[in-house]
Amino acid sequence: MKAGVLALQGAFREHAEVLDALGVDVVEVRAPDHLAAVDVLFLPGGESTTMGKLLVSSGLLDPMRERLEHGLPAFGTCAGLILLAGAVDGGRPDQPSFGVLDISVERNAYGSQLESFETDLAIDELGADPFPGVFIRAPVVERTGPDVTVAARHDGRPVLVRQGSVWASTFHPELSGDLRLHRRFLGEQT
Repeated sequence: MKAGVLALQGAFREHAEVLDALGVDVVEVRAPDHLAAVDVLFLPGGESTTMGKLLVSSGLLDPMRERLEHGLPAFGTCAGLILLAGAVDGGRPDQPSFGVLDISVERNAYGSQLESFETDLAIDELGADPFPGVFIRAPVVERTGPDVTVAARHDGRPVLVRQGSVWASTFHPELSGDLRLHRRFLGEQT
């Protein structure tokens, strides 16, 4: 299996390091031709407006949309979740979104950088041990559609969602030091 990591901006190196630790071949996706080589795609945390602009300028926006719409398994974290969402509040009107997750999100809803935090999360699919959730200027999932599964919550709000082979988190599992969530996602794609 080859895992692509959108490598235009944000925490792409951290995702690549997790995938390397799991023994997965990693492709840093920076151009449309890189997409053809990947079986799954990770969209990292970062700044979603900047990522959207870079997706357009790199020529990746339409080819990535096509691959996602045709079933490419993907995992978006924080800004990656925003890019995968069907509706985004608090973004620019021209901000690209792939719309492959039937969710509405509000950007930076947890607050500024100073209000970032870590907390233990209960994720049933990972067993009894809590998962370390790292929230940095995190979005809030405001609405989930009927085909979306909420796999974890914090203070009653969805923080890990799934729809088919597309997963997304408002937190940063790539910064947690815990490989279980990446391993679980990849295990379901083989």
